Amino acid sequence: MPTHLASPLRFAPGWLLAGCLLAVPAIQAQQAPASQPSNSQPTSQQSSGSQQAPAAQGAQDQQQPTETLKVNVNVVQLFFNVKDKHGTLMPNLTKDDFEVLEDNKPQTIKYFTAESNLPLTLGILIDSSGSQINVLDMEKEVGGAFLRQILTDKDEAFVIDFNIDASLMQDFTRDVHRLQSALNKVRINTGITSIGPGMGGGPVPTAGANRGTVLYDAVYLSAHDMLAKEVGRKAMILLTDGEDEGSQLKIRDAIEASQKADAIVYVLLCADRGFYGGVGYNGESEMRKLTEATGGRVINVGNRFDKLREAFEQIAAELRSQYNLGYTPTNIKLDGTYRKLEIKNKQNYKIQARAGYYAGKSQD
Repeated sequence: MPTHLASPLRFAPGWLLAGCLLAVPAIQAQQAPASQPSNSQPTSQQSSGSQQAPAAQGAQDQQQPTETLKVNVNVVQLFFNVKDKHGTLMPNLTKDDFEVLEDNKPQTIKYFTAESNLPLTLGILIDSSGSQINVLDMEKEVGGAFLRQILTDKDEAFVIDFNIDASLMQDFTRDVHRLQSALNKVRINTGITSIGPGMGGGPVPTAGANRGTVLYDAVYLSAHDMLAKEVGRKAMILLTDGEDEGSQLKIRDAIEASQKADAIVYVLLCADRGFYGGVGYNGESEMRKLTEATGGRVINVGNRFDKLREAFEQIAAELRSQYNLGYTPTNIKLDGTYRKLEIKNKQNYKIQARAGYYAGKSQD
């Protein structure tokens, strides 16, 4: 049975957790104090002067408070793609081809690799609101084929369905059959009420409210509840027309949660323009904000089966052809602030990377 995701504004106590920080948090190594002897008394053989027997001196040393060793390791990791002016992925570049700036200040690249086989954690978010009635079956079929193509035995994926609320149809799994089964269970939902248990134990607050498409809430929950606790390469793929109606959160909240989770977001705009009666839809601009901030992109596929399949093939190639670099910021403050990122390339290739990150907060 699908799990209804709780609204981000109605988590049960203990569920509103801090998002995963893009910088690696401080590492603390603490030596446990040695056990103190119980009821130890000086022996008659112990000298009454300033010198003590070695055993007694050792016991006294053990009773001294130990110091805590704190080592701050603050490394920013970036996954990104590089393309020429024709959109062709450019492999075989080196660290010397790039420069990284944080808040317009140059940074020293500590490591650099071309990654194609790192484990991938992937979220598929599928819009099942009324506007998707003519494209949903196409999305299920092509989305399932994409998962079979891209997932290896090192990868995991999950499926979220969103309409008047957001439901976790399949939790993290490597089993593509379960993922396909979850996609097959997605149904168009245009109802105006929905009551069910939330992930945090509370109700989903949609009863009696006309909530058309909680897109922003679904992205937030995917980032905050699912991906934030994961490590390594993470991505979300949204199958939607980009229209939000009824979310409690705003697009900026979805963007911030995605950035804090270090998740790349791709949006495949799937829509039957006939559904809108020739008026058109307005979701593309907000989806571009989301993808550009996280290092993904928008691909407009309409209701074309072949264009959707081609879009998935492009995403698969990009996710398997990434560069990965890391650096230690010159700004050493762990204050939770947003830092703007820019990667420059000597050949003026197009670089597809996230726009920034949120610095970790000090553990003190």
